[in-house]
Amino acid sequence: MLVEFDLIQRAKSGDDAAFNQVVQAYRKRILGTIARLIGRPEDVEDVGQEVFMRLYYSLDQLRTPEVFEPWLYRLTVNASYDYLRRQRRRNESRMADLSEQQVMMADAVAGGKQRADDVYKSQIREFVQSLLGEVSEEDRILLTLKEVEGLTLKELEKIYRVNENALKVRLFRARQRVLKAFRSVETARGEAKSKGEQEQ
Repeated sequence: MLVEFDLIQRAKSGDDAAFNQVVQAYRKRILGTIARLIGRPEDVEDVGQEVFMRLYYSLDQLRTPEVFEPWLYRLTVNASYDYLRRQRRRNESRMADLSEQQVMMADAVAGGKQRADDVYKSQIREFVQSLLGEVSEEDRILLTLKEVEGLTLKELEKIYRVNENALKVRLFRARQRVLKAFRSVETARGEAKSKGEQEQ
């Protein structure tokens, strides 16, 4: 817990100053989670505002301060799902622009090792995001919470309201689907490379 139970209880009782302290304590973590879930940095603040608005208007429904963090994660996941659904309706693509990444990598090599390392890490993140973009939103969010956010199975149980065995099955299947997406991407890259060599 990033804050004392007493502070959450005061916020729950309508203390606006306590609520603001809770928001400040969790803001960075929640925005980081949203950024990884939605993959669009320009919209992270908007989704974050939505999460904290939902928190404000539903805090009185919180049963006990002890379940605050899983409950806040659930609000975050739900707001991210809603955002992704809206984006899908607008037919906006979340896939990374690989040609731009390649240009960035070339720039980094020219600019020195540290910059190259930073861009390489960014490339890895972008590649992982693009792979996750190939699977369902449910798979992507579950894997992000488990593998990137580092949530335990116990914490995920509280968010998803299913038992540990059901979660293990979901995680296994989600990982299998990402692996399948990775193989498809690698096959496509190999074919593109082979075609390019034949044309030369």
